Amino acid sequence: MIVVVGVPAWNGSEPGGPAGLACELAIAAASRGRKVELVGRIGDDEPGDALLIALARAGVGHAAVLRDPSRATPVVAGPSEPDDPLGEADPGVDPSATVPRLEPADVSLALSYLTAFAVLVVTHDVPQAAVPAALDGAAFAGAHVVLLLAAGTAAPEGLPTASTVLAVPQGRESGAFGTVVGVYAEGLDAGLDPGRAFRSAIGDWEPADDDQQTPVGDAG
Repeated sequence: MIVVVGVPAWNGSEPGGPAGLACELAIAAASRGRKVELVGRIGDDEPGDALLIALARAGVGHAAVLRDPSRATPVVAGPSEPDDPLGEADPGVDPSATVPRLEPADVSLALSYLTAFAVLVVTHDVPQAAVPAALDGAAFAGAHVVLLLAAGTAAPEGLPTASTVLAVPQGRESGAFGTVVGVYAEGLDAGLDPGRAFRSAIGDWEPADDDQQTPVGDAG
């Protein structure tokens, strides 16, 4: 099983659907037949309801997605919107005070019952305080960690031996990077070694020059 820890969002433009890197890669992995569970927080609102229904239809489990009645589900207006928190300038959700915040205790609780997983993906928009809880859960489960970092961010200490660290590209092609990571996680979950899984995920896809997508480390 693959567990994705990240910031789910909803695309409010037509046609609506799940948005954000966590949702993109979770759906990509689930579309290839793998069992996927998403860990995150969303608002207790209509976009949140629509998001959970859409995730279920895409085969992504959401038992560990918490509802926050005090904050709204992040909504993407569309890629052309200048204030879009998931726009090309920053593929992650803007971690402002209006966005439901994933706490370390949320991650620890989720991973305490999602124990039978082989791959844990942590997206770059997860609050730094919650990352150690995710790494501890992965170590307990013996899972391969795929840690996604914003460009220029150093990898934290204490990564499990089986870890892959990837830099999230700037100005990435819509959905391309999320798909690559989702397929990579699927390959790891299917038992491929990291090198073969990564080559399979990349395939014929080449990032744009301004994407600067590079693996910054693989300890596995």
